[in-house]
Amino acid sequence: MKSNSSLNPLYFQLTLFADFGPLRYLFFSLCLLLYMTIISANVVIILTVCLEKSLHQPMYIFICCLSFNSLYGSAGFFPRFLMDILSDTHLISRPSCFIQIYVIYSYAACELMILGVMAYDRFVAICQPLRYHSKMTSMTVTYLLMFALLFPAFAVGVLVYLTVRLPLCGNKVHRIFCSVVQLSCVDMTVNRIVGTLFTVSNTAVPLFFILYSYLHILLVLRSSSSEFRGKALRTCLPHIVTFVNYFFSILCELTLSRFKADEVNPIAIVVLSLEFVIIPPISNALVYSLSLPQIREVVFRFIKIQKMVSGPKPKNTRNHRLSSFISYD
Repeated sequence: MKSNSSLNPLYFQLTLFADFGPLRYLFFSLCLLLYMTIISANVVIILTVCLEKSLHQPMYIFICCLSFNSLYGSAGFFPRFLMDILSDTHLISRPSCFIQIYVIYSYAACELMILGVMAYDRFVAICQPLRYHSKMTSMTVTYLLMFALLFPAFAVGVLVYLTVRLPLCGNKVHRIFCSVVQLSCVDMTVNRIVGTLFTVSNTAVPLFFILYSYLHILLVLRSSSSEFRGKALRTCLPHIVTFVNYFFSILCELTLSRFKADEVNPIAIVVLSLEFVIIPPISNALVYSLSLPQIREVVFRFIKIQKMVSGPKPKNTRNHRLSSFISYD
């Protein structure tokens, strides 16, 4: 019979990190630059939405929340990942491992719920424009955000708690971040049932609602003017790009979790894992900051003000604002 220490190891070893010698410093620099880019791009969006009163509208509040979630998820992965690139031993303590599991998967769960809430916001704005302000009140926005954040956090917490209680046969994790369910050496029926319920409630339901919302939006746009259609598509396109990118990322992670480590090429595991934790946080910020003129104009205006403060004052300044129920200005 195995001892308690072998069934509940104090440390886990991340086996997919290789010794690249001096090249590790190059990889570290590139990954650090990527992490700084993620932080900078998302912080710019958060500050822009918080400081600009004209952006205190539901759509931009949801975008701001998406950026907060990206910072949260990145903080659960990058610091440890950067340490492992430079380290010769890739051991992570049991508490740190389960904390990382909770942060990464709660980030992923909240991401999809926020995207579902954003789809509802687009649906009301385009399909029911006259009722938008009566439906999307500050109280409604608060309730939607609380549900999008608290429900996934609670559900992932339950799954992590059930995983902590599992006896684990071994301490070698064949991933670049913690994922220990496959190390279990006992029956996992309860975990599988709870995990299936969570997947259905947190993935299938928001996915169905997003598709349902956009189906109605497309039906409305078919009978609308070309000008209205263009404005609607400009505000929906960033959300569609973000959703497609995230859906592909979560599909990669769900696919990896269904296979044993020795059944998948290690390079494929590394690439798909990196896609899951890196691409959504950086693409979300770049898509929204570059594609939405409201955010882009405010950022450029702040940059222009900084230049004006450091240089000669112009004779005239002009603030212009867009007026459309879709852009909420």
